[in-house]
Amino acid sequence: MSAESHLGETLQQPEVKTFGELLTDALKETNALEKKSDALNAALAAGEIDDVSQVVIASQKADIALNLTLQVRNRAISAYQELMRMQV
Repeated sequence: MSAESHLGETLQQPEVKTFGELLTDALKETNALEKKSDALNAALAAGEIDDVSQVVIASQKADIALNLTLQVRNRAISAYQELMRMQV
């Protein structure tokens, strides 16, 4: 989609993602953070990592992402339940 400005130039509109695409991207990112955390934990257990702070930071990032995902899920379920209670 494009639009023409008052100066006669054509401006490209930025691509807008749907809610489903944004949600899918967020879930993929959460999964990637979980996998990275698991890999670092395994490397730490094998004695391959000297800096424990990397493992702790990766674990905290994964935990925060998972908690955010759970909160979004809870809000979506709550909104769905509220819609189901509405009388037509």
